[in-house]
Amino acid sequence: MSHSLIHRGIVNKKYKENLLKSFKQSFKKGYGIETDIHATKDNEFICFHDFTLIRIFKKKESVKNMHYSQIKKISVKNKKPVPLLKDLLKTSKNKYPLLIEIKPTFTKKLLKKLLKETSKFSKCTFVSFRHKNIYNLLKLKRNIKVGLSFAPPTSVKSIIRKTNNKKINCIIMDKFYLKNKSIQNLKLKKYYYTIKTKLEFNKYSKKNNLIFENL
Repeated sequence: MSHSLIHRGIVNKKYKENLLKSFKQSFKKGYGIETDIHATKDNEFICFHDFTLIRIFKKKESVKNMHYSQIKKISVKNKKPVPLLKDLLKTSKNKYPLLIEIKPTFTKKLLKKLLKETSKFSKCTFVSFRHKNIYNLLKLKRNIKVGLSFAPPTSVKSIIRKTNNKKINCIIMDKFYLKNKSIQNLKLKKYYYTIKTKLEFNKYSKKNNLIFENL
């Protein structure tokens, strides 16, 4: 059975990325979601992809230099309210899988706060392209669900080597690796991103876990 997830809650063109409204609709359709998190200046975790507000809000500000109240004000005004991770957790009711991608490198203090905030939510898996986040999380708490993310040009050899760590539950890879036999033979759970067409979804979803959007 496929455990595919909706990429940033983008159910279809009507639903913008990383908004509570989009997450709710994803859950309504019976899917878990993949989302990204950053920490604000006042150490609040937000569901937001970029390091700055340029792409989404046309503002040359870095997330890490702003308080959540400032981001909230700008985002509400633009009708794209940036949610806190806490809001997403509450909305998920601990029923749907959440793949939480840590975008920046978090300090140990932030990782501790993240573990505390998510401690009652068993459906969370933490993933990152910055693998240090994942290894540091495991040092703080051994039995959490974690994954490593990979993108080209990372070699298949390197991916396989890094999956030797028994504490890693899953890997998240660019769909570029979908057809690789050695990757397919790996015994741990694999997710492939980002599937953007119905054709691709239908082609691969029978045997693979996909991170998809716009279906």
